[in-house]
Amino acid sequence: MEQVFPYEHLHAFTRDVFIKMGCSPDQAELATTVLLSADLRGIDSHGVARLSGYVRLWEAGRINATPDIRIVHETPSTAVVDGDSGLGLVVAPFAMEVAIRKAQIAGTGWVSVRNSNHFGIAGKHAMMALQHDMIGMAMTNASPLVAPTFATERMLGTNPIAVAIPAKEQPPFVADFATTTAANGKLEILQRKEQEAPLGWIQDKDGVPSTNPNELKQGGALLPLGGDREHGSHKGYCLGAIVDIFSAVLSGANYGPWAPPFVSFLPLPPDPVGKGLGHFFGAMRTDAFRPADEFKANMDTWIARFRNATPAAGHDKVLIPGDPEREMEAERRTAGIPILDPVVRDLEGLAMKFKIDF
Repeated sequence: MEQVFPYEHLHAFTRDVFIKMGCSPDQAELATTVLLSADLRGIDSHGVARLSGYVRLWEAGRINATPDIRIVHETPSTAVVDGDSGLGLVVAPFAMEVAIRKAQIAGTGWVSVRNSNHFGIAGKHAMMALQHDMIGMAMTNASPLVAPTFATERMLGTNPIAVAIPAKEQPPFVADFATTTAANGKLEILQRKEQEAPLGWIQDKDGVPSTNPNELKQGGALLPLGGDREHGSHKGYCLGAIVDIFSAVLSGANYGPWAPPFVSFLPLPPDPVGKGLGHFFGAMRTDAFRPADEFKANMDTWIARFRNATPAAGHDKVLIPGDPEREMEAERRTAGIPILDPVVRDLEGLAMKFKIDF
């Protein structure tokens, strides 16, 4: 079962929780906007359902509510940002702003981040570049839950990639996807609904494909995009590895199996190889390649032609990356955001903990 809440209601409550954690009003507002962008866009696994997880990480001393986020190394077009263990929801926008400023000067800007935490949905950060007529990129490494192709050991995270590209009259192209067949949050939703997972999402501790959404709790692993070698899982493995290297090896964050887990009850890996989680951001001025209006007009043509491609049997239309999320956001801003009952109970527990109204 689920209940529907107005966006404004969830925004006010979430902001109050971040303030109770010790965040400044400005950072609490930013963190809330970034977190709830996931719920608005239909990525329920990365939205308010994660709020209690952030609180537990803060209680465990793994999130700094008042971070000193700073650039620790830079060139005219690149930078490394240290997040000081802050909320990734706040660290990531800071770093993306740095990438945009670099691009305004040099044509492109590239920023790698260390010492951060879970940053919400990657698409939100990539889309920051759109208002500047720039292409935005965002990626992050994550808790090691994914077994490489032919492995049983969990070595990589779901490691998402997002790319946002502006258009003129058409809505922007926004691709935002995990490099696994499904994100861990999708399994959590199946657990709450008491439903099985499709084959190709997970394997058990021995590497045998499974449909049990609780498999991770029993030593199993998520599978790279493709599910198995015959369906291209080696490509998903490569994509996840690229994200890990750009986000963490490049910045000095923990990588591979040393990435810190999102859940607070699991211990941090011994002998860390870096600081916190890592992210990677890029911004490219379209006019660094050709006039911006000319580029965006051609993007309109590209989008229109692909959208008008002949649909396969059983399908009404061809979608452009970003279409479903944009339509969902328009609907949920007016109709409200549905929240599963177990998540509602989590939020009610936070309300009691912090003595705030839900």
